[in-house]
Amino acid sequence: MPVQTVSLATIIRFADLATESLTAAREEIDALNVFPVPDGDTGTNMLLTMSAARDALRAAAPDEEGGHDPGALDAFCRGALLGARGNSGVILAEMLGALIVRLADQGDDEPLSDCVAAAFVAAADASYAAVGTPVEGTILTVCRAASDAAVREAKETDSVEAVLAASAEAARVALAETPELLPRLKDAGVVDAGGRGLVLILEAAEAALTGTIRRSAASPGTKPERKQEKKKRQRKPRRVPGDDLTPDGPAYEVMYLLEADELDVATLRHRLAPLGDSLVLTGREGLWNVHVHVDDVGAAIEAGIDAGRPHRIRVTHFAADQHRETPRQKRSGRAVIAVAAGKGLDRLFRDAGAHVVRSTIARRPSVGQLLKAIERTGAAEVVVLPNDGDSLRVAQIAAATADADHGIRVEVIPSHAQVQGLAALAVHDPERAFDRDVLEMTAAASHTRHGAVTIAAKRAITSGGTCEKGDALGAIDGDFTVIGERLDEVATKVLHRLLGAGGELVTLVAGADKTDAQLATATASWLETHHPTVDVSVLVGGQARYPLLIGVE
Repeated sequence: MPVQTVSLATIIRFADLATESLTAAREEIDALNVFPVPDGDTGTNMLLTMSAARDALRAAAPDEEGGHDPGALDAFCRGALLGARGNSGVILAEMLGALIVRLADQGDDEPLSDCVAAAFVAAADASYAAVGTPVEGTILTVCRAASDAAVREAKETDSVEAVLAASAEAARVALAETPELLPRLKDAGVVDAGGRGLVLILEAAEAALTGTIRRSAASPGTKPERKQEKKKRQRKPRRVPGDDLTPDGPAYEVMYLLEADELDVATLRHRLAPLGDSLVLTGREGLWNVHVHVDDVGAAIEAGIDAGRPHRIRVTHFAADQHRETPRQKRSGRAVIAVAAGKGLDRLFRDAGAHVVRSTIARRPSVGQLLKAIERTGAAEVVVLPNDGDSLRVAQIAAATADADHGIRVEVIPSHAQVQGLAALAVHDPERAFDRDVLEMTAAASHTRHGAVTIAAKRAITSGGTCEKGDALGAIDGDFTVIGERLDEVATKVLHRLLGAGGELVTLVAGADKTDAQLATATASWLETHHPTVDVSVLVGGQARYPLLIGVE
Protein backbone atom coordinates (compact mmCIF):
# COMPACT_ATOMS: atom_id res chain seq x y z
CA MET A 1 0.00 0.00 0.00
CA PRO A 2 1.48 3.38 -1.02
CA VAL A 3 2.32 5.84 1.75
CA GLN A 4 -0.29 8.57 2.24
CA THR A 5 0.87 12.07 1.30
CA VAL A 6 -0.59 15.55 1.47
CA SER A 7 -1.90 16.50 -1.97
CA LEU A 8 -1.62 19.92 -3.50
CA ALA A 9 -5.41 20.16 -3.43
CA THR A 10 -5.34 19.68 0.36
CA ILE A 11 -2.74 22.40 0.81
CA ILE A 12 -4.79 24.77 -1.34
CA ARG A 13 -7.90 23.92 0.71
CA PHE A 14 -5.91 24.57 3.91
CA ALA A 15 -4.75 27.96 2.59
CA ASP A 16 -8.32 28.90 1.68
CA LEU A 17 -9.75 27.83 5.03
CA ALA A 18 -7.00 29.56 7.01
CA THR A 19 -7.51 32.77 5.06
CA GLU A 20 -11.28 32.61 5.60
CA SER A 21 -10.87 32.00 9.34
CA LEU A 22 -8.41 34.88 9.75
CA THR A 23 -10.70 37.14 7.74
CA ALA A 24 -13.62 36.37 10.02
CA ALA A 25 -11.55 36.79 13.20
CA ARG A 26 -9.35 39.72 12.12
CA GLU A 27 -11.04 42.34 14.31
CA GLU A 28 -11.16 39.95 17.27
CA ILE A 29 -7.42 39.24 17.00
CA ASP A 30 -6.59 42.92 16.49
CA ALA A 31 -8.46 43.72 19.70
CA LEU A 32 -6.31 41.19 21.62
CA ASN A 33 -3.06 42.80 20.50
CA VAL A 34 -1.28 44.26 23.53
CA PHE A 35 2.14 42.61 23.09
CA PRO A 36 4.88 43.32 22.08
CA VAL A 37 3.34 46.73 21.33
CA PRO A 38 -0.37 47.57 21.60
CA ASP A 39 -0.80 48.62 17.97
CA GLY A 40 -3.91 46.52 17.27
CA ASP A 41 -2.83 44.96 13.98
CA THR A 42 -1.86 41.32 14.68
CA GLY A 43 -4.99 39.91 13.06
CA THR A 44 -4.57 42.16 10.04
CA ASN A 45 -0.89 41.24 9.66
CA MET A 46 -1.52 37.50 9.93
CA LEU A 47 -4.35 37.75 7.42
CA LEU A 48 -2.21 39.69 4.93
CA THR A 49 0.58 37.13 5.28
CA MET A 50 -1.69 34.11 4.90
CA SER A 51 -3.64 35.56 2.00
CA ALA A 52 -0.41 36.46 0.17
CA ALA A 53 0.77 32.86 0.53
CA ARG A 54 -2.62 31.55 -0.63
CA ASP A 55 -2.71 33.84 -3.67
CA ALA A 56 0.82 32.85 -4.70
CA LEU A 57 -0.05 29.17 -4.34
CA ARG A 58 -3.18 29.47 -6.45
CA ALA A 59 -1.35 31.46 -9.13
CA ALA A 60 1.35 28.78 -9.39
CA ALA A 61 -1.02 25.78 -9.26
CA PRO A 62 -4.38 26.52 -10.90
CA ASP A 63 -5.12 22.79 -11.21
CA GLU A 64 -6.24 21.75 -7.73
CA GLU A 65 -6.40 18.10 -8.69
CA GLY A 66 -2.66 17.73 -9.15
CA GLY A 67 -0.39 15.87 -6.78
CA HIS A 68 2.79 17.25 -5.27
CA ASP A 69 4.06 20.27 -7.17
CA PRO A 70 7.40 21.58 -5.85
CA GLY A 71 7.02 24.78 -7.85
CA ALA A 72 3.66 25.53 -6.28
CA LEU A 73 4.93 24.77 -2.78
CA ASP A 74 7.92 27.06 -3.34
CA ALA A 75 5.51 29.77 -4.49
CA PHE A 76 3.47 29.29 -1.31
CA CYS A 77 6.53 29.76 0.90
CA ARG A 78 7.81 32.70 -1.12
CA GLY A 79 4.38 34.32 -1.11
CA ALA A 80 4.28 34.15 2.68
CA LEU A 81 7.77 35.61 2.93
CA LEU A 82 7.07 38.47 0.52
CA GLY A 83 3.65 39.23 1.99
CA ALA A 84 4.63 39.03 5.67
CA ARG A 85 3.61 42.07 7.71
CA GLY A 86 4.51 42.90 11.27
CA ASN A 87 6.11 40.77 13.96
CA SER A 88 3.35 38.13 13.87
CA GLY A 89 3.29 37.96 10.08
CA VAL A 90 7.03 37.38 9.78
CA ILE A 91 6.91 34.62 12.41
CA LEU A 92 3.93 33.03 10.64
CA ALA A 93 5.79 33.12 7.31
CA GLU A 94 8.70 31.27 8.88
CA MET A 95 6.36 28.67 10.40
CA LEU A 96 4.60 28.07 7.09
CA GLY A 97 7.86 27.86 5.19
CA ALA A 98 9.39 25.30 7.57
CA LEU A 99 6.15 23.31 7.63
CA ILE A 100 5.83 23.09 3.84
CA VAL A 101 9.51 22.26 3.31
CA ARG A 102 9.28 19.35 5.74
CA LEU A 103 6.06 18.03 4.20
CA ALA A 104 7.68 18.15 0.77
CA ASP A 105 10.61 16.10 2.12
CA GLN A 106 8.45 13.18 3.25
CA GLY A 107 10.40 9.95 2.99
CA ASP A 108 9.26 7.12 0.74
CA ASP A 109 8.39 4.91 3.69
CA GLU A 110 7.58 7.66 6.20
CA PRO A 111 4.00 7.57 7.50
CA LEU A 112 2.19 10.84 6.93
CA SER A 113 1.39 11.07 10.64
CA ASP A 114 5.12 11.07 11.46
CA CYS A 115 5.83 13.54 8.66
CA VAL A 116 3.14 15.97 9.87
CA ALA A 117 4.44 15.75 13.45
CA ALA A 118 7.99 16.39 12.22
CA ALA A 119 6.71 19.32 10.16
CA PHE A 120 5.15 20.88 13.25
CA VAL A 121 8.44 20.44 15.10
CA ALA A 122 10.31 22.09 12.22
CA ALA A 123 7.86 25.01 12.29
CA ALA A 124 8.31 25.50 16.04
CA ASP A 125 12.10 25.24 15.85
CA ALA A 126 12.26 27.69 12.95
CA SER A 127 10.04 30.25 14.66
CA TYR A 128 12.08 30.21 17.87
CA ALA A 129 15.32 30.49 15.87
CA ALA A 130 13.97 33.43 13.86
CA VAL A 131 13.13 35.56 16.91
CA GLY A 132 16.00 37.51 18.45
CA THR A 133 14.72 37.13 22.02
CA PRO A 134 11.95 34.49 22.28
CA VAL A 135 9.27 35.30 24.87
CA GLU A 136 6.96 32.64 26.28
CA GLY A 137 3.23 33.26 26.41
CA THR A 138 3.20 34.19 22.73
CA ILE A 139 2.58 32.49 19.39
CA LEU A 140 5.88 30.65 19.96
CA THR A 141 4.51 28.91 23.04
CA VAL A 142 1.33 27.90 21.24
CA CYS A 143 3.29 26.52 18.30
CA ARG A 144 5.61 24.50 20.56
CA ALA A 145 2.64 23.03 22.46
CA ALA A 146 1.05 21.99 19.15
CA SER A 147 4.25 20.35 17.92
CA ASP A 148 4.84 18.49 21.20
CA ALA A 149 1.29 17.13 21.12
CA ALA A 150 1.67 16.08 17.48
CA VAL A 151 4.84 14.13 18.30
CA ARG A 152 3.20 12.40 21.26
CA GLU A 153 0.14 11.45 19.22
CA ALA A 154 2.24 10.20 16.28
CA LYS A 155 3.97 7.76 18.62
CA GLU A 156 0.59 6.29 19.59
CA THR A 157 -1.13 6.13 16.19
CA ASP A 158 -0.55 6.39 12.45
CA SER A 159 -3.73 8.43 12.02
CA VAL A 160 -2.82 11.86 10.64
CA GLU A 161 -6.32 13.04 11.55
CA ALA A 162 -5.64 12.20 15.20
CA VAL A 163 -2.28 13.98 15.07
CA LEU A 164 -3.86 17.16 13.70
CA ALA A 165 -6.70 17.02 16.21
CA ALA A 166 -4.26 16.59 19.10
CA SER A 167 -2.09 19.49 17.95
CA ALA A 168 -5.09 21.81 17.55
CA GLU A 169 -6.43 20.88 20.99
CA ALA A 170 -3.02 21.41 22.60
CA ALA A 171 -2.80 24.81 20.91
CA ARG A 172 -6.18 25.83 22.33
CA VAL A 173 -5.09 24.80 25.83
CA ALA A 174 -1.75 26.61 25.48
CA LEU A 175 -3.51 29.73 24.25
CA ALA A 176 -5.75 29.80 27.31
CA GLU A 177 -2.65 29.61 29.52
CA THR A 178 -0.72 32.44 27.84
CA PRO A 179 -1.87 35.10 30.37
CA GLU A 180 -0.18 33.09 33.13
CA LEU A 181 3.13 33.23 31.25
CA LEU A 182 3.03 36.87 30.19
CA PRO A 183 1.93 39.42 32.84
CA ARG A 184 0.91 42.04 30.30
CA LEU A 185 -1.71 39.68 28.89
CA LYS A 186 -3.01 38.95 32.35
CA ASP A 187 -3.19 42.64 33.21
CA ALA A 188 -5.17 43.31 30.03
CA GLY A 189 -7.44 40.29 30.51
CA VAL A 190 -6.63 38.81 27.09
CA VAL A 191 -4.86 35.84 25.54
CA ASP A 192 -2.02 36.27 23.07
CA ALA A 193 -3.19 37.65 19.73
CA GLY A 194 -0.64 35.77 17.61
CA GLY A 195 -1.42 32.55 19.45
CA ARG A 196 -5.13 33.03 18.77
CA GLY A 197 -4.40 33.40 15.07
CA LEU A 198 -2.27 30.26 15.07
CA VAL A 199 -5.08 28.25 16.70
CA LEU A 200 -7.36 29.21 13.81
CA ILE A 201 -4.69 28.19 11.31
CA LEU A 202 -4.22 24.79 12.98
CA GLU A 203 -7.98 24.26 13.00
CA ALA A 204 -7.95 25.05 9.28
CA ALA A 205 -5.25 22.43 8.73
CA GLU A 206 -7.34 19.84 10.57
CA ALA A 207 -10.43 20.77 8.57
CA ALA A 208 -8.58 20.63 5.24
CA LEU A 209 -7.53 17.03 5.81
CA THR A 210 -10.54 15.66 7.72
CA GLY A 211 -13.38 17.79 6.38
CA THR A 212 -14.45 18.49 9.96
CA ILE A 213 -14.50 22.20 10.79
CA ARG A 214 -14.00 23.02 14.46
CA ARG A 215 -14.25 26.75 15.17
CA SER A 216 -13.11 27.66 18.65
CA ALA A 217 -15.04 30.31 20.53
CA ALA A 218 -13.96 33.94 20.52
CA SER A 219 -11.17 34.63 22.96
CA PRO A 220 -11.46 36.49 26.26
CA GLY A 221 -11.01 40.22 26.12
CA THR A 222 -12.70 40.88 22.78
CA LYS A 223 -16.07 42.20 23.93
CA PRO A 224 -16.81 45.83 23.02
CA GLU A 225 -16.22 47.06 26.55
CA ARG A 226 -12.87 45.28 26.56
CA LYS A 227 -11.91 47.11 23.38
CA GLN A 228 -12.64 50.44 25.03
CA GLU A 229 -10.57 49.52 28.06
CA LYS A 230 -7.75 48.40 25.79
CA LYS A 231 -7.73 51.72 23.93
CA LYS A 232 -7.31 53.56 27.23
CA ARG A 233 -4.45 51.29 28.25
CA GLN A 234 -2.68 51.88 24.97
CA ARG A 235 -2.13 55.54 25.79
CA LYS A 236 0.39 54.75 28.57
CA PRO A 237 1.34 51.05 28.44
CA ARG A 238 2.94 49.71 31.57
CA ARG A 239 6.39 48.17 31.35
CA VAL A 240 6.66 44.51 32.31
CA PRO A 241 10.00 43.90 34.08
CA GLY A 242 12.17 41.30 32.44
CA ASP A 243 10.52 41.42 29.03
CA ASP A 244 12.69 42.37 26.09
CA LEU A 245 9.75 43.40 23.91
CA THR A 246 7.95 46.30 25.57
CA PRO A 247 5.45 48.87 24.31
CA ASP A 248 7.37 51.73 25.90
CA GLY A 249 10.51 50.65 24.08
CA PRO A 250 11.56 51.59 20.52
CA ALA A 251 9.26 53.93 18.61
CA TYR A 252 9.53 52.46 15.10
CA GLU A 253 8.90 49.16 13.37
CA VAL A 254 11.30 48.62 10.48
CA MET A 255 10.72 45.92 7.89
CA TYR A 256 12.42 45.15 4.61
CA LEU A 257 13.13 42.32 2.23
CA LEU A 258 16.82 41.56 1.89
CA GLU A 259 18.78 39.79 -0.82
CA ALA A 260 21.88 38.49 0.95
CA ASP A 261 24.01 35.44 1.66
CA GLU A 262 23.36 33.41 4.79
CA LEU A 263 26.69 34.40 6.37
CA ASP A 264 25.94 38.09 5.87
CA VAL A 265 22.52 37.57 7.42
CA ALA A 266 24.12 36.06 10.52
CA THR A 267 26.26 39.18 10.84
CA LEU A 268 23.18 41.35 10.30
CA ARG A 269 21.40 39.60 13.16
CA HIS A 270 24.25 40.52 15.53
CA ARG A 271 24.18 44.14 14.33
CA LEU A 272 20.43 44.55 14.70
CA ALA A 273 20.04 42.89 18.10
CA PRO A 274 21.56 45.77 20.14
CA LEU A 275 19.57 48.43 18.24
CA GLY A 276 16.18 47.52 19.67
CA ASP A 277 13.88 44.54 20.17
CA SER A 278 11.29 42.34 18.44
CA LEU A 279 13.98 41.17 16.04
CA VAL A 280 12.66 38.53 13.65
CA LEU A 281 14.74 37.48 10.66
CA THR A 282 13.32 34.81 8.37
CA GLY A 283 13.95 33.43 4.91
CA ARG A 284 16.13 31.12 2.89
CA GLU A 285 18.01 30.78 -0.39
CA GLY A 286 19.14 34.38 -0.62
CA LEU A 287 15.86 36.15 0.23
CA TRP A 288 15.08 37.27 3.79
CA ASN A 289 12.40 39.21 5.61
CA VAL A 290 13.81 41.50 8.29
CA HIS A 291 11.68 42.88 11.13
CA VAL A 292 12.88 44.90 14.13
CA HIS A 293 11.65 47.60 16.52
CA VAL A 294 14.15 50.44 16.88
CA ASP A 295 14.56 54.15 17.59
CA ASP A 296 17.37 54.60 15.06
CA VAL A 297 15.68 53.70 11.79
CA GLY A 298 18.67 54.76 9.73
CA ALA A 299 21.02 52.39 11.56
CA ALA A 300 18.65 49.45 10.99
CA ILE A 301 18.45 50.18 7.27
CA GLU A 302 22.19 50.84 6.95
CA ALA A 303 22.88 47.46 8.53
CA GLY A 304 20.74 45.88 5.81
CA ILE A 305 22.60 47.80 3.10
CA ASP A 306 25.91 46.50 4.46
CA ALA A 307 24.56 42.93 4.44
CA GLY A 308 23.03 42.92 0.96
CA ARG A 309 20.32 44.66 -1.04
CA PRO A 310 17.30 45.76 0.99
CA HIS A 311 14.07 46.69 -0.76
CA ARG A 312 10.36 47.12 0.05
CA ILE A 313 11.45 49.12 3.08
CA ARG A 314 8.56 49.91 5.42
CA VAL A 315 8.78 52.05 8.54
CA THR A 316 5.88 52.36 11.00
CA HIS A 317 5.75 54.88 13.83
CA PHE A 318 3.97 53.23 16.77
CA ALA A 319 2.84 56.52 18.31
CA ALA A 320 1.30 57.43 14.98
CA ASP A 321 -0.56 54.11 14.93
CA GLN A 322 -2.01 54.73 18.38
CA HIS A 323 -3.29 58.17 17.43
CA ARG A 324 -4.50 57.37 13.95
CA GLU A 325 -8.03 58.41 14.90
CA THR A 326 -6.97 62.08 15.05
CA PRO A 327 -8.99 63.87 12.35
CA ARG A 328 -6.76 64.51 9.37
CA GLN A 329 -8.75 67.58 8.35
CA LYS A 330 -7.09 69.51 11.21
CA ARG A 331 -3.92 69.71 9.11
CA SER A 332 -3.84 72.53 6.60
CA GLY A 333 -1.50 74.59 4.48
CA ARG A 334 1.95 73.77 3.13
CA ALA A 335 5.34 73.62 4.80
CA VAL A 336 8.95 73.13 3.73
CA ILE A 337 11.49 71.18 5.78
CA ALA A 338 15.18 71.77 5.06
CA VAL A 339 18.17 69.83 6.37
CA ALA A 340 20.81 72.39 7.34
CA ALA A 341 24.51 71.61 7.80
CA GLY A 342 25.49 74.69 9.83
CA LYS A 343 24.20 77.49 12.07
CA GLY A 344 24.30 80.05 9.28
CA LEU A 345 22.50 77.72 6.90
CA ASP A 346 19.97 77.02 9.64
CA ARG A 347 19.26 80.76 9.83
CA LEU A 348 19.13 81.16 6.03
CA PHE A 349 16.57 78.38 5.65
CA ARG A 350 14.47 79.65 8.57
CA ASP A 351 14.51 83.20 7.23
CA ALA A 352 13.17 81.81 3.95
CA GLY A 353 10.26 80.20 5.82
CA ALA A 354 11.45 76.60 6.18
CA HIS A 355 11.33 74.31 9.19
CA VAL A 356 14.89 73.15 9.85
CA VAL A 357 16.43 69.83 10.86
CA ARG A 358 20.10 70.17 11.76
CA SER A 359 22.74 67.86 10.30
CA THR A 360 26.46 67.26 10.75
CA ILE A 361 28.98 65.09 8.92
CA ALA A 362 29.04 62.65 11.83
CA ARG A 363 25.32 62.67 12.57
CA ARG A 364 22.89 63.11 9.73
CA PRO A 365 19.16 63.14 10.50
CA SER A 366 17.36 59.85 11.02
CA VAL A 367 14.00 58.81 9.62
CA GLY A 368 12.51 59.40 13.07
CA GLN A 369 13.79 62.98 13.24
CA LEU A 370 12.47 63.84 9.80
CA LEU A 371 9.15 62.14 10.49
CA LYS A 372 8.71 64.14 13.70
CA ALA A 373 9.57 67.32 11.85
CA ILE A 374 6.94 66.53 9.21
CA GLU A 375 4.31 65.83 11.86
CA ARG A 376 5.09 68.99 13.85
CA THR A 377 4.54 71.30 10.90
CA GLY A 378 0.79 70.76 11.18
CA ALA A 379 0.64 71.07 7.40
CA ALA A 380 -1.36 68.90 5.03
CA GLU A 381 1.31 69.28 2.34
CA VAL A 382 5.03 69.12 3.07
CA VAL A 383 8.09 69.53 0.86
CA VAL A 384 11.37 68.09 2.18
CA LEU A 385 14.81 69.34 1.11
CA PRO A 386 17.40 66.73 2.26
CA ASN A 387 20.30 68.77 0.81
CA ASP A 388 22.61 65.78 1.05
CA GLY A 389 22.86 62.59 -0.99
CA ASP A 390 23.12 60.42 2.14
CA SER A 391 19.96 61.96 3.61
CA LEU A 392 17.89 61.61 0.44
CA ARG A 393 16.84 57.97 0.98
CA VAL A 394 16.11 58.63 4.67
CA ALA A 395 13.88 61.54 3.67
CA GLN A 396 12.02 59.37 1.16
CA ILE A 397 11.30 56.73 3.82
CA ALA A 398 10.07 59.39 6.26
CA ALA A 399 7.86 60.85 3.53
CA ALA A 400 6.31 57.47 2.67
CA THR A 401 5.67 56.78 6.37
CA ALA A 402 4.03 60.16 6.94
CA ASP A 403 1.79 59.58 3.94
CA ALA A 404 0.80 56.05 4.98
CA ASP A 405 0.32 56.74 8.71
CA HIS A 406 -1.00 60.31 8.74
CA GLY A 407 -2.30 61.02 5.29
CA ILE A 408 0.16 63.90 4.94
CA ARG A 409 1.11 64.59 1.35
CA VAL A 410 4.90 64.74 1.30
CA GLU A 411 7.27 65.24 -1.62
CA VAL A 412 11.06 65.03 -1.40
CA ILE A 413 13.08 67.33 -3.66
CA PRO A 414 16.23 65.43 -4.77
CA SER A 415 18.61 68.12 -3.50
CA HIS A 416 22.12 66.69 -3.04
CA ALA A 417 23.74 69.87 -1.69
CA GLN A 418 22.95 72.78 0.59
CA VAL A 419 23.11 75.25 -2.30
CA GLN A 420 20.55 73.19 -4.23
CA GLY A 421 18.22 73.43 -1.25
CA LEU A 422 18.68 77.21 -1.12
CA ALA A 423 17.93 77.46 -4.83
CA ALA A 424 14.79 75.34 -4.50
CA LEU A 425 13.52 77.32 -1.51
CA ALA A 426 14.06 80.59 -3.40
CA VAL A 427 11.37 79.64 -5.94
CA HIS A 428 8.94 78.10 -3.42
CA ASP A 429 5.45 79.60 -3.65
CA PRO A 430 2.79 78.27 -1.25
CA GLU A 431 0.08 79.93 -3.36
CA ARG A 432 0.83 77.65 -6.31
CA ALA A 433 -0.75 74.23 -6.74
CA PHE A 434 1.28 71.67 -4.79
CA ASP A 435 2.41 69.66 -7.82
CA ARG A 436 3.43 72.82 -9.65
CA ASP A 437 5.35 74.10 -6.63
CA VAL A 438 7.21 70.79 -6.32
CA LEU A 439 7.99 70.86 -10.04
CA GLU A 440 9.44 74.38 -9.88
CA MET A 441 11.49 73.60 -6.78
CA THR A 442 12.80 70.38 -8.31
CA ALA A 443 13.79 72.21 -11.48
CA ALA A 444 15.63 74.91 -9.49
CA ALA A 445 17.55 72.29 -7.52
CA SER A 446 18.46 70.19 -10.54
CA HIS A 447 19.61 73.24 -12.53
CA THR A 448 22.01 74.25 -9.76
CA ARG A 449 25.45 72.73 -10.23
CA HIS A 450 27.32 72.50 -6.97
CA GLY A 451 30.90 72.42 -5.78
CA ALA A 452 32.89 72.60 -2.57
CA VAL A 453 36.44 72.90 -1.30
CA THR A 454 38.00 71.19 1.70
CA ILE A 455 41.28 69.88 3.13
CA ALA A 456 42.17 66.19 2.67
CA ALA A 457 42.08 64.37 6.01
CA LYS A 458 44.21 61.48 4.70
CA ARG A 459 45.90 60.10 1.63
CA ALA A 460 43.33 58.86 -0.87
CA ILE A 461 42.66 58.15 -4.53
CA THR A 462 40.19 60.57 -6.13
CA SER A 463 38.89 61.25 -9.62
CA GLY A 464 41.49 64.02 -9.81
CA GLY A 465 44.35 61.72 -8.83
CA THR A 466 46.00 60.74 -5.54
CA CYS A 467 45.83 63.34 -2.79
CA GLU A 468 47.97 63.56 0.33
CA LYS A 469 46.84 64.55 3.80
CA GLY A 470 46.64 68.36 3.95
CA ASP A 471 46.06 68.89 0.22
CA ALA A 472 43.33 71.26 -0.90
CA LEU A 473 40.50 69.36 -2.61
CA GLY A 474 37.76 70.59 -4.89
CA ALA A 475 34.51 68.72 -5.52
CA ILE A 476 32.15 69.17 -8.46
CA ASP A 477 28.67 67.69 -8.14
CA GLY A 478 29.91 65.51 -5.28
CA ASP A 479 33.01 64.16 -7.04
CA PHE A 480 36.52 65.25 -5.98
CA THR A 481 38.18 66.25 -9.23
CA VAL A 482 40.61 69.06 -8.28
CA ILE A 483 43.75 68.78 -6.13
CA GLY A 484 45.99 71.70 -5.19
CA GLU A 485 48.12 73.29 -2.52
CA ARG A 486 45.88 76.28 -1.67
CA LEU A 487 42.15 76.52 -1.09
CA ASP A 488 41.74 79.76 -3.06
CA GLU A 489 43.41 78.27 -6.13
CA VAL A 490 41.27 75.14 -5.93
CA ALA A 491 38.11 77.24 -5.45
CA THR A 492 38.76 79.23 -8.63
CA LYS A 493 39.48 76.05 -10.60
CA VAL A 494 36.19 74.53 -9.39
CA LEU A 495 34.32 77.70 -10.39
CA HIS A 496 36.01 77.79 -13.79
CA ARG A 497 34.76 74.28 -14.54
CA LEU A 498 31.27 74.91 -13.18
CA LEU A 499 30.90 78.08 -15.25
CA GLY A 500 32.17 76.34 -18.36
CA ALA A 501 28.60 75.12 -18.98
CA GLY A 502 27.23 78.63 -18.41
CA GLY A 503 25.69 80.32 -15.40
CA GLU A 504 24.08 83.59 -14.31
CA LEU A 505 24.23 83.42 -10.52
CA VAL A 506 26.99 82.10 -8.25
CA THR A 507 26.29 81.49 -4.57
CA LEU A 508 29.28 81.24 -2.22
CA VAL A 509 28.62 79.85 1.27
CA ALA A 510 31.43 80.37 3.80
CA GLY A 511 32.15 77.77 6.48
CA ALA A 512 32.52 77.99 10.25
CA ASP A 513 36.07 79.39 10.56
CA LYS A 514 36.97 83.10 10.30
CA THR A 515 39.35 82.36 7.42
CA ASP A 516 36.45 80.81 5.52
CA ALA A 517 34.80 84.21 5.16
CA GLN A 518 38.08 85.59 3.78
CA LEU A 519 38.17 82.73 1.26
CA ALA A 520 34.62 83.53 0.14
CA THR A 521 35.46 87.23 -0.26
CA ALA A 522 38.61 86.47 -2.26
CA THR A 523 36.69 84.09 -4.50
CA ALA A 524 33.99 86.71 -5.10
CA SER A 525 36.67 89.19 -6.13
CA TRP A 526 38.10 86.67 -8.60
CA LEU A 527 34.64 86.25 -10.10
CA GLU A 528 34.20 90.01 -10.53
CA THR A 529 37.44 90.10 -12.51
CA HIS A 530 37.13 86.96 -14.60
CA HIS A 531 33.32 86.64 -14.93
CA PRO A 532 31.99 90.20 -14.59
CA THR A 533 28.55 89.36 -16.04
CA VAL A 534 27.80 86.78 -13.34
CA ASP A 535 25.88 87.86 -10.23
CA VAL A 536 27.54 86.78 -6.99
CA SER A 537 25.90 86.17 -3.61
CA VAL A 538 28.09 85.56 -0.54
CA LEU A 539 26.47 83.89 2.46
CA VAL A 540 27.69 82.64 5.84
CA GLY A 541 26.68 79.01 6.29
CA GLY A 542 28.77 77.98 9.28
CA GLN A 543 29.18 74.43 7.99
CA ALA A 544 32.01 72.24 9.27
CA ARG A 545 34.78 70.65 7.20
CA TYR A 546 33.95 72.55 3.99
CA PRO A 547 35.36 76.11 4.05
CA LEU A 548 33.41 77.00 0.93
CA LEU A 549 30.27 75.69 -0.77
CA ILE A 550 29.57 76.81 -4.32
CA GLY A 551 26.38 76.90 -6.33
CA VAL A 552 25.99 77.93 -9.98
CA GLU A 553 22.57 78.60 -11.50
